[in-house]
Amino acid sequence: MKQNLLTLILLSFFGSVFGKNNSGTVLPPTTISLYQDAVFYDMYASTVSQPLPTDAVRLSNSTYTRKMTDTQLNAFGNVVTMNITIGALCDNYDRLAHVFLAFAPKGATSYDTNTVKKLEIGRFVTPFMNKNISPTTVPYTFQIDNLGAIFKDPNLRAQFDFWVEFSVYGVPYAAQTQVSGCASRIDTFKGSLSFTTDTNTAIPAVNNFLLTMATVKSMNNYSATDEPGTTMRILSFELLNTINNANFYLITSNHGANSGGEEYVRRQHYVYLNDAQIFTYRPGGISCEPFRQYNTQGNGIYGGTPQSTAWWTSWNNWCPGNSIPIRKISVGNLEAGNHAFTITVPEAQFVDQQGDFPLSVYLQGEATNILGTKEMTVTDVKIYPNPASEFIKISSTKKVKESEIYSMEGRLVKSFKGGESEIRDLQTGAYILKVTFEDLTSMKHKIIKK
Repeated sequence: MKQNLLTLILLSFFGSVFGKNNSGTVLPPTTISLYQDAVFYDMYASTVSQPLPTDAVRLSNSTYTRKMTDTQLNAFGNVVTMNITIGALCDNYDRLAHVFLAFAPKGATSYDTNTVKKLEIGRFVTPFMNKNISPTTVPYTFQIDNLGAIFKDPNLRAQFDFWVEFSVYGVPYAAQTQVSGCASRIDTFKGSLSFTTDTNTAIPAVNNFLLTMATVKSMNNYSATDEPGTTMRILSFELLNTINNANFYLITSNHGANSGGEEYVRRQHYVYLNDAQIFTYRPGGISCEPFRQYNTQGNGIYGGTPQSTAWWTSWNNWCPGNSIPIRKISVGNLEAGNHAFTITVPEAQFVDQQGDFPLSVYLQGEATNILGTKEMTVTDVKIYPNPASEFIKISSTKKVKESEIYSMEGRLVKSFKGGESEIRDLQTGAYILKVTFEDLTSMKHKIIKK
């Protein structure tokens, strides 16, 4: 199997990974610690040269990565909990954070985080924290049992090294003037991350199937959509064999803190498989009062007095100091053939073209044949510059066959081969660019001629 196919489609086969006995007992848990008080720094500053966490590599001021050892991977069972603790330093605002499982080339001492295949296995939001007011730490817990099959997978482990990326975005500028002891400092947060794992021997082993699909892929209606004018992402793939007990693992969060922004309006999200709706959800829906204790810095979200559950659920999509849900969407058995996973938020507005719904999703199930898949048929495409005045360029990991530019009324105004065209002759305004790839799949994107 070609390496480029393996880096896109992670497929494995294993037999008796987890033992089983008649009692169905759960063995004592094991703790695997990866990061202990790792310090994160201003995400926009020059990369620091401060000491690193044990065995870690600094990818940026806001991101560390660490390779998991065979001993650590061997310790995993089929019950997996990820525990994270974030400590206050000199960022007193709510910030987005992520944990990724990266599949890097075997034997590499580091890797390009922008090109390797990754799964997002945890997303959370820091609270408004003042480092001088207790409590100064906040815990997060993720139940991610499905990762046990990945960590124990001999086929994947023969092809890749597993690295865990830990990202906490932050800037210290407000805290430098608002928090005593933070003047001139650029350290933002500190974080610890560990896994606790058990083996439930009552759960039988399966042949694991894994397909990477999207990792923090932007979704909005003005610059990141697969249907112009809508908030929609379409991920297409082809299976050569049936996948049993298939599940999509989905993470989204709504951002846009401008007036009327998408952080403050709850929208219904719809998920389709092959044009049939398989799931719908509305983010939020819980009270943020349990997390008030961690929000020790005065802010405009909590105010000075507790609020009712009805008040919170009328507008909030997430709580500062809480994790973002990982939504498991079970679809039963997926037959061989072409499939399309679509997520859309029809009512999203993105006032002033601000905000984003970063999307992560992957497919996991039970393989009936370890060679039972092909590469995904939709990949990331960049259209630039946009707006443009003289040329439009298309950058894609797929070869572009031809492109067409349509007026907003649907009239074809220009066609060209390949991924670049002069557009000086077009009138100023908005157009729809249709890109067709060599495999005859296509996508549409709104462009602006200035």
